Amino acid sequence: MRSEREFLNEYDPAAYPSVAVTVDVVALTIRDGRLCVLLVERGAHPYAGRRALPGGFVRTETLADAALRELAEETGLRPGEGDLRRVHLEQLQTYGDPGRDPRMRVISVAYLAFAPQLPEPRSGSDAAGAAWAPVEEAAGLAFDHDTILADGLERARSKLEYTPLATAFVGPEFTIAELRQVYASVWGEELHAGNFHRKILSVPGFVESTGTTQPRGNERGGPRARLYRAGDAQLLHPALLRPAREDSVR
Repeated sequence: MRSEREFLNEYDPAAYPSVAVTVDVVALTIRDGRLCVLLVERGAHPYAGRRALPGGFVRTETLADAALRELAEETGLRPGEGDLRRVHLEQLQTYGDPGRDPRMRVISVAYLAFAPQLPEPRSGSDAAGAAWAPVEEAAGLAFDHDTILADGLERARSKLEYTPLATAFVGPEFTIAELRQVYASVWGEELHAGNFHRKILSVPGFVESTGTTQPRGNERGGPRARLYRAGDAQLLHPALLRPAREDSVR
């Protein structure tokens, strides 16, 4: 029997179909109270001039590092520095249907990124432009990116129900009203302030008080809102169900 070294020396990758691996990033943030996704305008074929999710071919790096690199290129932030350190990044799904890329067989590993207050994007080397777009206006994207975006949105909306990831959309300290705006923006539904406040504080470990308040009250001289920080909970129990789902289980 041949040794492994002999096998590898004789192995011919060209005997098998070529397959490329890319990453695509569904980067979400909230701007002016609206859930937005980062889109780029493709500067080259295929789909030149069409909007797409940021992404590209994987180099000699891990998949997660490739996703962070692509996100950094479009936001102007450097990996490991500034706001990019606060980005929550998780693998979403793998997409590999034949024909999804007209160039060759391309398998894409998609990532979902949540981040607060990311800056105005700047286009990377392979894009003609980049911009934050409200998710409801993001359609007709290149490749199968409409599907990837839809899957990313559903993942984000679901994870806000049973994990504390809503805190990834706000700063280190926040008010309950700011957290409610995250839920309202991601779910696309207005939420009753009093009910939301009660539910948030009833979930053990979700948020914890900083013992401080906002520097100023409202314009009418009302009480200053209390400030909170993320707690140590990994899962929310009880879960915070979307209003439509909450009604269906009653």
